Amino acid sequence: MSDTGFMRAAISLARRGLGQTAPNPSVGCVIVKSGVVVGRGGTAPGGRPHAEVQALAMAGKTARGATAYVTLEPCSFTGKTGPCVDALNSAGIARVVVGTTDPHPKVNGAGLTKLRTQGIEVTENVLRDECEELIAGFAATIREGRPLMTLKLASSLDGKIATAKGESQWITGAEARRMAHGLRGRHDAVLAGVGTVLADDPELTCRIEGYRAAPLVRVVVDSHLRTPLLSRLVRGAGEHPLWILHRNGADKHRIKALAAAGVKLIELPASSAGVDLTAGMQALAKHGLTRVLVEGGGTIAAGLLRAQLVDRLAWFHAPCIMGADGWPAAQAFGVNQLAQMPRFVPLAQQRAGADMLTEFKKA
Repeated sequence: MSDTGFMRAAISLARRGLGQTAPNPSVGCVIVKSGVVVGRGGTAPGGRPHAEVQALAMAGKTARGATAYVTLEPCSFTGKTGPCVDALNSAGIARVVVGTTDPHPKVNGAGLTKLRTQGIEVTENVLRDECEELIAGFAATIREGRPLMTLKLASSLDGKIATAKGESQWITGAEARRMAHGLRGRHDAVLAGVGTVLADDPELTCRIEGYRAAPLVRVVVDSHLRTPLLSRLVRGAGEHPLWILHRNGADKHRIKALAAAGVKLIELPASSAGVDLTAGMQALAKHGLTRVLVEGGGTIAAGLLRAQLVDRLAWFHAPCIMGADGWPAAQAFGVNQLAQMPRFVPLAQQRAGADMLTEFKKA
């Protein structure tokens, strides 16, 4: 098998950890000797141990003289664990094939330099684009100070998410809804606005048994703390973490009651939209989140689009048309000229029963 083939195997391992390794990126590592895989590993839930450490443990003594395929440049500094470059060197790895460079300012090429200094052969940028997509959330926290934001929408062909009377369950079918739970499973958190909470009383959990090991954080944008204490979100806060982003000056009694129920409350500056969404997303990054899936209604979608905070779209289209009296996927957010529209480029498309999922990336 070629370098590309073994790197694809490492990418597959890294994909399994998406949504469970924050604040670390999900990395895959495959160790190969004489054309045979002798060790494999992916970043563990919570970010440790690292992929390289797990793969080396599996390989044992057979790692000496082998090649390690790693989706991300191995770390070169001591944090809560020792440097992976030193672990690779100590195990006798002869060659390291890397997908992409680590954007962390303490690494950013230093790991590759140290490997070469130790006498290890290094090959860079194998399947780089695919490997960079794996760390897009981690990179966003470093470069933009906020998580990667994916807006998930489920609408009719003409972009409506509910009837004029608010009926929305269900526009898409069972297969699309199961696929949406898979999307939740690949993110650190799922976010909704308080309007969705009040209208639907959602759980916002990943209900595919055995899909993920780490708990999924649920986040609600609720400027005035209107989330009901008896909502399913609050009642489940002990098992599935619930964070609420609220404006400063919110009711102290509501703060105390929600905190007593196990809710994490994050105070933000007020804005005309209720809370400062940019500050809110920066706060989520400071609390360790790297990948957030947004499942709110048209109001939260418009707010995030207005603030240019949407990096990806996951759009489920049902083969139906509702008409102009339906609720739009995004409310008005100030677009008066075509040049003001956020633009996206398609990444992938797949069938979900009778529905279609199209994924987009910000242009």
